[in-house]
Amino acid sequence: MAARRRFGKVRKLPSGKFQASFIGPTGKRQNAPQTFRTKTDADRWLVNVEADISRGAWLDERIGRQRFEDYASAYLRDNPDVGPRWEETCRRNMRLHMTELLDKPLIAITPPVVRSWHAKALAGTGGKTSIAQSYRFLRTVMNQAKRDGAISANPCTIKGAGSDRAKERTVATPAQVAELVEKITPRYRAAVLLAAWCGLRRGEIIGLAVVDLDLVADEVWVRRNRVELLESGEAFDKDPKTDAGKRPVSIPPHLRPFLVEHLEKWSGDTWLFVGQDKQRMRGNAIYQAFVRARNRVGVEVSFHDLRHTGQTLAAATGATLADLKKRLGHASTAAALRYLHAVDGRDKQVAVELSKLAARGNAVELPRTIIVRH
Repeated sequence: MAARRRFGKVRKLPSGKFQASFIGPTGKRQNAPQTFRTKTDADRWLVNVEADISRGAWLDERIGRQRFEDYASAYLRDNPDVGPRWEETCRRNMRLHMTELLDKPLIAITPPVVRSWHAKALAGTGGKTSIAQSYRFLRTVMNQAKRDGAISANPCTIKGAGSDRAKERTVATPAQVAELVEKITPRYRAAVLLAAWCGLRRGEIIGLAVVDLDLVADEVWVRRNRVELLESGEAFDKDPKTDAGKRPVSIPPHLRPFLVEHLEKWSGDTWLFVGQDKQRMRGNAIYQAFVRARNRVGVEVSFHDLRHTGQTLAAATGATLADLKKRLGHASTAAALRYLHAVDGRDKQVAVELSKLAARGNAVELPRTIIVRH
């Protein structure tokens, strides 16, 4: 009587060849990717699979042979952390910048393949931001493939390829902001002011309800972000990414007359920003109006630069890191630090003050102990 097989199963097919199968780490039965001429060959294959599993080196060839496009699409569809905007961006980048990878099996996407694709993408007509996004997406998908046991290592090893270094943003002066407000269609003035002086994003601005504007407390409450998809035109409200994103932002007093006027003339019954048809305002409407005003003023700033302007001016007033994080709606300190760095020119002012101290000589009373914390 033949001994009972300890691992896997071999059966003879009508063709006379042998098929090997086994229960993998996933708990599902899997067939060998090929049939075998003899039973001994099938047995030998199963021995090797068992050894790979025992030392953690087994790869799921069934997944590894999936086309990148199919696997990546399933990742976008099934991952709850992928939002509609990012899914749209990734699918567009797959279509425009990742075509030579789409038909390749996951196991065929090796480091040399990734380097070749990336070099060609950079040499093409695509923007650097889109290429960096594409690389980050590829790296994320291949990380998932590694976790699924389809590949042994992530082939995305190009240093810095996924980083998208933000260009130095233009900071508008208070006078330029005033000019933009004067030149823009009056319906959009409040949007410019909330971006420039309160640091709100465009999606946060068009997501404001009338009740979010509290002119008694001189605060505007950010409770939602309006998301608009470029290709489908779909628009919807969603919560900010972090709890810190839901926040009250203090309104500089000089904005009050403009906001009162906006409430009286251009707001809707429910939403603060509406179009002439009284429907929710589209972000593109603000953008187009802003571009027209920008061209009239002759200043090179984007609408998002206004948010940068507001935070930089706040830093210049002496706002602390905690102050900036609160106004920005960021949980991390990295973004707020950028605005503190933007006003590092005040160091010259510090140097001048030090010289004044030196001139005063012994008239300066110094503390006996100075504690320096690194």
